Amino acid sequence: MDRLDIFKVLIAEAQRGEMVFPANVNASLRLQEALADPDCHVDLAARLIAADPLLAARTVAIANSVAYNRSGTEISSVRSAVQRLGVRTLQTLVAALLVRQIGSRIEDSSLRARAGQLWEHTAHTAALAQVIARRVTHVDPDTAMFAGVVHEVGGFYLLSRAEEFPGVADGEPEEWVMHGEVEIGRLVLERLMVPESVRRAVEAMWTGLRALPPETLGDTLLLADDLAPVASPLHTRSGATSPLAARTIDFVVGDGTLHEILAESRSDVQSLYAVLML
Repeated sequence: MDRLDIFKVLIAEAQRGEMVFPANVNASLRLQEALADPDCHVDLAARLIAADPLLAARTVAIANSVAYNRSGTEISSVRSAVQRLGVRTLQTLVAALLVRQIGSRIEDSSLRARAGQLWEHTAHTAALAQVIARRVTHVDPDTAMFAGVVHEVGGFYLLSRAEEFPGVADGEPEEWVMHGEVEIGRLVLERLMVPESVRRAVEAMWTGLRALPPETLGDTLLLADDLAPVASPLHTRSGATSPLAARTIDFVVGDGTLHEILAESRSDVQSLYAVLML
């Protein structure tokens, strides 16, 4: 099969509900479902998080990060971290765990390297989206970070299946963008129970159009994606050197240029990125 035929096979599988995930994804999906319950209590959330050592460590780390610890008071317990962060931020951390788990079974070294680059791009985009939302577009920052975490999940799924379908991760990036990303990405987002508002923002990013200056969650996500210093290995966008991103920086936003705002928030971006990369 050629690459486009493989895309069709993957889409057909997903439409039938036959997505192939590593076994540990199912446990994380159950955790995400529990956190999505509006009646989920802090104590229950803390117990669920504590059951996963990696997630527990990441939760405490982000609670102590610059972005969430303005007072400088460090905490060491999962329950205190849950209280500080709130369930919505926890959902973002679980989503980050899910995305990384999807690519965890890749054995081919070249594919693992691409998945590693894709996660670096994802973590930068998520951190930038949170700061841009808080300082520029004034959409919900936690939702923006969540959207940044999941915006390339279709690409992770593609890479996770590439050993079964040799050549599917090769070829021109435009083929993936035009014939695979939207359909596969949409179906993976649905399977991971990503809220509709976030799915709409990711789809808006796929169209590549945004308001100038940026206003919506989709605008926030696309701008963060453009400004990420590590580019996605599945796209032709050039990250921080993007001409579109450079033009946007020239727009006056709020009390200063976007460039100045991001410079002031560099420690927040670096702190969030570091936590997501744990």
